[in-house]
Amino acid sequence: MTFTKTSTSTSALPLYDKEGFLKNLNAWSENIAVEIAASENIILSDAHWEIVFLVRKFYQSFERSPDMRALCSYVKKELNAEKSKSIYLLQLFPNSPAKFSCKIAGLPKPDNCL
Repeated sequence: MTFTKTSTSTSALPLYDKEGFLKNLNAWSENIAVEIAASENIILSDAHWEIVFLVRKFYQSFERSPDMRALCSYVKKELNAEKSKSIYLLQLFPNSPAKFSCKIAGLPKPDNCL
């Protein structure tokens, strides 16, 4: 699966599902990510972007969104053990790091996230 980065204008906003996830994965852009994050009261820092791009890489590799266990394992493998800890990820994406990092990354909701 390959992503293409598209620019959006206010007249052509992408469609979201009822939970605010993008319906069209190719409609994602960094500007859209900022909008989605803002709707969840998250201001994206470099630390957030690192995880957002990592979950997009996961999706490209495995053609699925990572659940929490897969996210932690992948972060540990790709970044480091400190950043793979739940407490670190919860500080960035409160309540559900897998769900909200995927949402901001323009990916489908992980299968076992509420």
